[in-house]
Amino acid sequence: MTENAFDASAKRVGSRRQAGERDMARARVLIVEDEPNIGESLIFILRKAGFEADIVADGADALDRLRRQAFSAVILDIMLPGTNGLEVLKNIRADRHLSRLPVMVLTARGQAADRRTAEAVGASVFVTKPFSNSEVVDHIRRMTAGGGG
Repeated sequence: MTENAFDASAKRVGSRRQAGERDMARARVLIVEDEPNIGESLIFILRKAGFEADIVADGADALDRLRRQAFSAVILDIMLPGTNGLEVLKNIRADRHLSRLPVMVLTARGQAADRRTAEAVGASVFVTKPFSNSEVVDHIRRMTAGGGG
């Protein structure tokens, strides 16, 4: 993905820190989201909060990136083209190098059965869309506290 005005703005905002705020610059989050507007929103709020954030739009690309690069956490949509989010999560949990990686499932599928399924497969956190920006940032901060920035 080439840098555009949105990315440049997010980097400038993400480089500023509130006084006393924990430095999260090293905590890197992979966003797995196929809806461009949601993905851009997540990148913006995470970078603004001081995280590094990368995005992929499908499950196969997510697994490839996770196996090639180090991430502190993953935000994972369930409904993805190709390999769905639950299959991605199963693969993460089955991979000895990735099995302890914190994964936030962020989905429009908010039924109790969806939550139970995601938790049974190994979701660290389950958040439904529409989501609160502060809720997402708070969860990512907690999930990366031990290995983040």
